[in-house]
Amino acid sequence: MKKIANYLLIEKTDDRYTISMTPELQDDIGTIGYAEFTDKDHLTVDDIILNLEASKTVMSVLSPLAGTVVERNEAVTLTPTLLNSEKAEDNWIVVLTDVDQASFDALEDA
Repeated sequence: MKKIANYLLIEKTDDRYTISMTPELQDDIGTIGYAEFTDKDHLTVDDIILNLEASKTVMSVLSPLAGTVVERNEAVTLTPTLLNSEKAEDNWIVVLTDVDQASFDALEDA
């Protein structure tokens, strides 16, 4: 099941919620040249997940859900342009668990 919030795509697989950028966000911000994760292991809604610099903007990516970070795509800190990829296995940001199902269900369907 996939949902959209904050121009982010959230894909639920079992109890894991993978957050990545939508193609629209990728287009809007341009080529990403720098990405740095925050070191929080538990996120609340609107906590910063990732700070990035792109050709068209500097921005912070905010979490659409509260949950525990179980995985970060650390490869993007070395190769930020992975976030511009069309491939889901390259452009994901974080994986969360311990997410409230009702909060996920309330998000817009993708």
